[in-house]
Amino acid sequence: MLADPNKRVGAILGCVAVGMLGMAYAAVPLYQLFCQMTGYGGTTQRVTKASDKVLDRTITIRFDANVNGLAWSFEPVVRTMKVRIGENALAFYRATNTSDKPLTGTATFNVTPDIAGSFFNKLECFCFKEQRLEPGETVDMPVSFYVDPSLVDDKDATRLSTITLSYTFFPVDKPKQAAEVRPVAKGEGG
Repeated sequence: MLADPNKRVGAILGCVAVGMLGMAYAAVPLYQLFCQMTGYGGTTQRVTKASDKVLDRTITIRFDANVNGLAWSFEPVVRTMKVRIGENALAFYRATNTSDKPLTGTATFNVTPDIAGSFFNKLECFCFKEQRLEPGETVDMPVSFYVDPSLVDDKDATRLSTITLSYTFFPVDKPKQAAEVRPVAKGEGG
């Protein structure tokens, strides 16, 4: 042990500083994990299996698209869709690279109102991977989703009649090699 009280206090404060720095680096991934598990802040859920229960009640899904710092046009193919709660639905977003060079983007997403995040389930989504578009290329990108039937049992969420699914594409400075998109013919989007 350190006999000098000043050295002991200095060592303790040094350990606290290192611990705080470590927690600061861990905060973002831990917060993202928390949001993904709870739906907090409108974070949607990623699932591997479709719902086995479909209700007669419908809900309106609105689609929103934004681009931040990327030379793409990006929009939903259909702006709104009515789906039955629990029903697997398929929507498309259209992206066009308006630049003269290949560009890779990644999409962030959320739903509003925030409470809907824990009930909005994605089976497949273009947002799970980076997307690369060649100059002038246009693609329709799918998102397969359903609204969890347990929404009707939640006293705060049961009154929802509309959920907005929003994406924002950002440029990727150092693309991963696996960046790809599954093009769909323009007439198939919808």
